[in-house]
Amino acid sequence: MRTLLRAALALLLATALVAAAIRYVFPGIALSIGLDFERAKAGLVERSVVLPDGTRIAYLEGGRGDPLVLLHGFGADKDNFTPIAPFLVGQYRIVVPDLPGFGSSSHDAAADHSPLAQAARMSAFCRAIGIARAHVGGNSMGGQIALTWAAARPAEVQSLWLLDPAGIWSAPDSELAKRYRGTDRNPLMVSSEEEFDALISLATTTRPTNVPRFLQDVMARRRIANRPLEERIFKQIAADSIEARIAGLKQSTLIVFGAQDRVIDPATATILHGLLPRSHVVLMPGVGHLPMIEQPAAAASDYIRFRDSM
Repeated sequence: MRTLLRAALALLLATALVAAAIRYVFPGIALSIGLDFERAKAGLVERSVVLPDGTRIAYLEGGRGDPLVLLHGFGADKDNFTPIAPFLVGQYRIVVPDLPGFGSSSHDAAADHSPLAQAARMSAFCRAIGIARAHVGGNSMGGQIALTWAAARPAEVQSLWLLDPAGIWSAPDSELAKRYRGTDRNPLMVSSEEEFDALISLATTTRPTNVPRFLQDVMARRRIANRPLEERIFKQIAADSIEARIAGLKQSTLIVFGAQDRVIDPATATILHGLLPRSHVVLMPGVGHLPMIEQPAAAASDYIRFRDSM
């Protein structure tokens, strides 16, 4: 009995030491393990494909039904949609790519990352995985790219789900825009763990509670390392006003804004509603810039009702 007890204690100690080593010595491994666990819970698997031009696209996929392609925002990656995926995979085939320049997809500093170029890549990506036509959603920059895709290749985009989309120049200045213009310092850019923490606070009204601080620091360091490329990409997307080319789009569109969005002013929803004749607006109280993370169940429920009404 004493031998068994010692063996059990030794195993417990070894497990604790391994966990501590992963957390403090190999935090990147801990982040990967955590992401894999959350993806598995959401019914998603990670895949990748190389486009004819050599661009590698990493993506998450799960569920069955009509394809729903979801595009993340600036500085983010495909896992921004992992929290909402469990509420959608029972209805649709979810496909969530890392846009080139972000996440695990290609990072080519010489490439064009404008919304038009990214929309063309998403079109090529869908063809590469056997999708000829899809429903498309996007958050922030991803919404800007989704709208651009729908305008440039309307036959490929069945409907649009716009979550606090960017690219509407006539919208009132948000808190972020006022800070940027007042100090010429972009709050979306990250140079330290503290700045990453401040960005999370700016983008959300309810901070995610399932991500330990040490893992947030790993995420921050990845953003810091990617900053030179992000600065180039930001200039390209900020120079692109999409209003003229999206006016009158015929796709059924759900426009969703967090009522407390400080990154893009919620009044943008009214402007978009005027531009898109077949659009419906949902304003989510108590939500910031990331509805799919802050209130995933409610955001998914609104979307499912929208799709069922088409």
